[in-house]
Amino acid sequence: MDLLDGTEEQHDSPELFMFLASTAHDMKNSISVLCCTLEHLLVDGSAKTAAAYPQMAHMLYETKRLNNNLIQLLALYKEVGKPAYPFDPNTQIMSDFVDTVRAQNRVLLESKNIAFEVDVDPDQDWYFDEDLIVGVIGHAINNAVHYTLDKIRLAISVQENTLEIRVEDNGRGYPQGMLDSGNAAMSGDRAGVSFATNSTGLGLYFSSEVAKMHKNRGRCGSVRLENGGVLGGGCFVLRLP
Repeated sequence: MDLLDGTEEQHDSPELFMFLASTAHDMKNSISVLCCTLEHLLVDGSAKTAAAYPQMAHMLYETKRLNNNLIQLLALYKEVGKPAYPFDPNTQIMSDFVDTVRAQNRVLLESKNIAFEVDVDPDQDWYFDEDLIVGVIGHAINNAVHYTLDKIRLAISVQENTLEIRVEDNGRGYPQGMLDSGNAAMSGDRAGVSFATNSTGLGLYFSSEVAKMHKNRGRCGSVRLENGGVLGGGCFVLRLP
């Protein structure tokens, strides 16, 4: 039987939604435990001299990427399912926000010898949902790890009454396919985003949806991908009104 020929009632089955969400949640919990275990092993002094250290660092990168994808799946499930996502924007101080982002990515960046530069006014504040935006920037950093040579830059500034958060790397830049997918997600064309592509599908779509949740005086947030920036490589740009 062709699953694509199912009825609308089957597609909208709350039992199916609940089963998929429960399965994804269990997987996320298990992978989170694996991430924590790898991080503890990598910060151990003896581990840094072990021959398997580079492989362990790569395992951490892959498990974090998978964990981020599952978190994004759960968030999107809450968007399209019956429960509403607990959107909770508050005034955020940029110095605290950067500290949170840095802490969540420190072990991965250090294990891969990637320098992390920050350009931000620490006293600047803005109104947004911290958990969601930390997740978006964490995904962007994890993606930049794949493309960078040895440096990632987090730059936060206010441009035309809009908070602009940039994650830049010093790699070769994004392939044209990724730039095209980014433009599709930014314009709201879901069909233009390939969910089969790990680095540009779910994560970029999730980031675009989170950005759009943030609205102010008729404007909403947006994301885009570009090449160039201060480091000359790929740039993920999140704009919040």
